[in-house]
Amino acid sequence: MQTLFMMLIVFSTILGPSVVIGAIAFASIRALGRNPSAASNILLAMIVALIFAEAIAIIALLILFQIFGG
Repeated sequence: MQTLFMMLIVFSTILGPSVVIGAIAFASIRALGRNPSAASNILLAMIVALIFAEAIAIIALLILFQIFGG
């Protein structure tokens, strides 16, 4: 049972940031299509959002390993 619970948590920590990264990419491509002259501002915001999404995934995995002693 503990293995199933651990697999579910790992799956959610992988799926969550993946969905966020896909949404960020979709929104940034649409924004670039509407206003190509703002590419530098859009790129900066996109990079910051990606960093936060990955940081949440790393923190979740660290908490998981701390809880289960992996």
